Amino acid sequence: MYKDILFAVDLEDENSWKKALPTALEYAKAFGSNLHMVTVVPAMGPGIVGAYFPEGYEEKMMERALEHLHAFTKEHVPADIHVQHIVAHGSIYQEILRVSGEVACDLIVMAAHRPELSDYLLGPNAARVVRHSEKSVLIVRG
Repeated sequence: MYKDILFAVDLEDENSWKKALPTALEYAKAFGSNLHMVTVVPAMGPGIVGAYFPEGYEEKMMERALEHLHAFTKEHVPADIHVQHIVAHGSIYQEILRVSGEVACDLIVMAAHRPELSDYLLGPNAARVVRHSEKSVLIVRG
């Protein structure tokens, strides 16, 4: 049923994968799916914030994120699951949506944190992905 599953992970936040990754792995095993693991490096922007970072800083962050994603996958994903590693750059929810279209996934799996008053029901990125995605989205509560 699901040939390609996109799993969104924040490598700096265990809550983004602790409960959601086992779910994505279970689906991938059950359906023999490809697992596309995406992490997003936020854009620093050309404005005031970007001026404080040395030239080439974002490229180095992207390289480090890819290394970290490979290490994370090696540690947490069984070798019998085919994985594609993707590091995106920009707005988190927009990049998840963009990548979901590029890999033509059938399902997006991601976690949502415990709601706070400002983002009741779903985390802001998870809510935006659910609202704007043309793909099925499975939200796993953290």
